[in-house]
Amino acid sequence: MSIAGIIVLVIAFLIALTVIIGAGIFNKLVKLKNLVNASWSDIDVQLKKRYDLVPNLVEVVKGAGTYEKTTLEAVIKARSAAMGAAAPGDKAKSEGMLTDTLKSLFALSESYPTLKANENYLLLQNQLKELEDGIERSRRYYNAVVRDFNTLIESFPSSVVASAFNFKQAEFFGLSNATAERQPVKAQL
Repeated sequence: MSIAGIIVLVIAFLIALTVIIGAGIFNKLVKLKNLVNASWSDIDVQLKKRYDLVPNLVEVVKGAGTYEKTTLEAVIKARSAAMGAAAPGDKAKSEGMLTDTLKSLFALSESYPTLKANENYLLLQNQLKELEDGIERSRRYYNAVVRDFNTLIESFPSSVVASAFNFKQAEFFGLSNATAERQPVKAQL
């Protein structure tokens, strides 16, 4: 075999190897992108359940007879804002506001013993706690998938493939007011 034939074979081998590696990277990017979308969808399902539960909780508090109108209005307003947010960053901010208003709603039960004793209120409160736990698990999974996807996009040689096929980094679903939530809890006796 001539030198020109060997060179052609080596070049053909390198091109084939590059195509195979590029296809593998592309397929991994597609897989992770689909996992990001699917895990975001899981979060959306959990949040939808939460949004559906909040009006029932507000009605139970209203039905208990004693309530603070401003607290209920703040919960309703925060729920509407959270439902309207779309991007993970916006969603995180509005979800943080909703969580804060729900905490103030639950604080009402401490001031109103009849509300604290209401079976429907306690049932809804437990359902909301279970949903919050589910949202937290879904958020952790989503953020892990986003981390893997973004790392692949930034790493060489996959960054070349990601750039060529216009893969964009995904946004994390983080805490909205992270500094406030990272503060130590003050125990008062």
